[in-house]
Amino acid sequence: MKVSRHLALPLLAVAIGVGAYLSLDLPGPPQPVPQVSYTLLDGNTASTASWSGRVTLVNFWATSCAVCIQEMPAIIETHQRFKSRGFDTVAVAMKYDPPASVVHYAQTRQLPFGVAIDNTGAIAEGFGNIRGTPTTLLVDKRGRVVKRIVGQPDFAQLHALIEQLIAET
Repeated sequence: MKVSRHLALPLLAVAIGVGAYLSLDLPGPPQPVPQVSYTLLDGNTASTASWSGRVTLVNFWATSCAVCIQEMPAIIETHQRFKSRGFDTVAVAMKYDPPASVVHYAQTRQLPFGVAIDNTGAIAEGFGNIRGTPTTLLVDKRGRVVKRIVGQPDFAQLHALIEQLIAET
């Protein structure tokens, strides 16, 4: 399909606007983490209640999401960098992601953190009806969502915030 020159500029502006919106770091006051239980790929069950006293990064992703796959090495590096200091990571695969694809990706990439498949959509619903991927949430030691990032994070800024949250008593 050929786009006329008269439509090309408005379409480009819309595409840039959508891209900018999806990469926004959505500000706001800290919100209590929802009480959600989930099962990890290794069969262990967990809940958000177990995050108390730890800083936790929650990454909603999908194997069909190019940006998610692109950012996963940085998520792994972030986890490895902070895990010994009271930090944890949970990757939540979206309900439309085929479980076999999630398992294959997690195993072949040897993801070093918990991976849950949100097969009912309850986890995404509990965290504010998350639809877009990637969406990354940062939860402080007191169980509050202090940061919500839609799109790929600025990892330098994210690491600085993690450092700050780990240091808080």
